[in-house]
Amino acid sequence: MAVSEPPRNVLWHEGWYRLARAVPSPNHGLRPPGQVIDLVILHSISLPPGRYGGDEIERFFTNTLDWAAHPYFETLRGLEVSAHFVVQRDGGLLQFVSCERRAWHAGRSSFQGRDNCNDFSIGIELEGLEGEAFAPIQYRTLVTLLRDLRAIYPVAHVTGHEHVAPGRKSDPGPAFDWAGLQAALGWPAVCFALSPT
Repeated sequence: MAVSEPPRNVLWHEGWYRLARAVPSPNHGLRPPGQVIDLVILHSISLPPGRYGGDEIERFFTNTLDWAAHPYFETLRGLEVSAHFVVQRDGGLLQFVSCERRAWHAGRSSFQGRDNCNDFSIGIELEGLEGEAFAPIQYRTLVTLLRDLRAIYPVAHVTGHEHVAPGRKSDPGPAFDWAGLQAALGWPAVCFALSPT
């Protein structure tokens, strides 16, 4: 007798995803009352740029980064940043903020005429550098996460930080495989609006 997968909603508790390692960040706030969460914004991050596998992203999002550990970190001093999720190079998944809360990932942004994308979006960081290919296992983790998010939130669009903050941000960058992501998910092309309208 085949064992069926558990319903997607059992994977969640108060906006926390049971398949991710929780690393609570203090950098979050309330969403506007009654706000519908219908957008996912994809980002890329590596600290310092181009270095993978350390705990620097965790420390940055939890305000415990040692600013003296690398010259680049001085450029980040004083910033309070977070995302809901980080997909590591090895496919590991971290969660920093409950999806019910507003993470601080998009900054000044607009999508389809709506400003302040943090209010209505979920932010997912992929460990990587703009212009460099992401690992296949990262896409597999991302696909599973997006399917599970859409099972409980009315996610209508997946877009990049570069598309909601053009000219200011350029991530996840030209090496991100949007066509492959769409094919893996099987969602219609309209779900992958790549520029604000």
